[in-house]
Parts: sequence; C-alpha cells; structure tokens
Amino acid sequence: MTEPLFREDAYLKTATGIVRRLTPEGGIVLDRTIFYPRGGGQPGDSGRLVWNGGESGIAGTVKGPAEDPDAIVLVPDGEESLPPEGAEVEMRLDWARRHRFMRMHTALHLLSVAVPLPVTGGQIGAEKSRLDFDMPEVIHDRDVIQARMGQLVSGDHPVGADWISEAELDANPDLVKTLSVRPPRGAGPIRLVRIGSAEAPVDLQPCGGTHVRSTAEIGPVAVGKIENKGKANRRISITLDT
Repeated sequence: MTEPLFREDAYLKTATGIVRRLTPEGGIVLDRTIFYPRGGGQPGDSGRLVWNGGESGIAGTVKGPAEDPDAIVLVPDGEESLPPEGAEVEMRLDWARRHRFMRMHTALHLLSVAVPLPVTGGQIGAEKSRLDFDMPEVIHDRDVIQARMGQLVSGDHPVGADWISEAELDANPDLVKTLSVRPPRGAGPIRLVRIGSAEAPVDLQPCGGTHVRSTAEIGPVAVGKIENKGKANRRISITLDT
C-alpha cells in the first residue's frame, strides 16, 4: 500500500519516501506519496523526484492496477533515470498546478449546491472545469447560478472531511450526488468532504480529491453558458479569474 499523505494534508509540497518497486512499464511506487492519482475527474499530480545521484520529472500519477489497487504509481516523463528500489527520494510537487485543481474541485462542489440536481459527469481542468447535470428543463439561468456561486465563495466556508461506514452511506443515499461514479466499496471507511460547519454543512458528499481549506481561497469564479448535451443532460462550465 502507498500511504496517501495528500489525504490528510493537501498542502504538502515536499516530503520524502522510499521506493518500494518499479513497475514493468517504468512507473515508480513509493511507500508514501504527496502526489494525487488521477481519479474522480481530477488529473493526477506532476512534479519531480530527487535522490542521491539522480532526479526525474514526474509527468503524472495514477492508481495501481486491479491486482494492486492500493498502490499509487508515479509516471516519469521519460527523459531521465529511475531511482533504484529501496532508495530514499524527495518528492517535489508542482504546487501551482495542484493548487489550481484544488480550487477548481472545491468550486465544482459549490456548483453542485448552486444547481441542486443529480450530476451525470464532470471534469477538472487547469483552465476550465465542468459538471453535467440531469436537467430536462433549465431550472436557473446563468446569472442566477453566477450570483449563487459568488455568495458561496465569498462566504468563506471552511472545508474539511468526515469519515463514515458503508452502512451509514447506505442509510443516507442522498449524500451521493453523482449518477455515473459511485464511492468504492470494500475499502473501509468512506471519506466525505464537508463544506461549512459540521452542524450546518453547505455541502457534504463522498470525495477522495484534494480541496482548499476555505471557499474564499477559490477566488472569483465565472460561470459559462448552460449547454445542451442530450435529451436531459445539461453542461455547465466554470473558469477561475486567476
């Protein structure tokens, strides 16, 4: 298993780890990592590894194969050497890229509050992110959604995490907003990302991604037009001002 340091502290920019193994494809598996693996619509992290006698760029991060699902695999950029098994390495995260994804991801949670409908899909990007909704008829125009997003961001709501069991999630099915992706089963407690206070959350839903500490950290958000992507599917995109 790779210990996911990012899960407890998404603001770690550097840390050390030990190379557990190299995959047949040339990936690097560490005992622990600050690099988030691609999943839930969020891209995998990039950055750099440095060790005694060498260094390598990391182009991306992915989850391990089906036979090793608890591993997190760092994908080198292919231009430099690989560290030997057992070596201690220093991880250096591309923080500017990751922090933008954190802001985008948290903003999409707020978008699911501003548009309280089932989510059929989503994607997080550095320049533009989007959610698709099960929306046979448009319930809010863009200006209403824009105003609501502005209120939620400027509200400076804290962002934290709770953990529940699968049984507790089954007893509260409305926590799951996504129709296309369901929380993993059989892996123990399920992480909930909470926006707002524990007593009166603004949003609470299963999510394994990385997020900012407060909605104010997102900054100004611009809501795009509502696009028709099928009989009952509508897409709403967002961009960040900076």
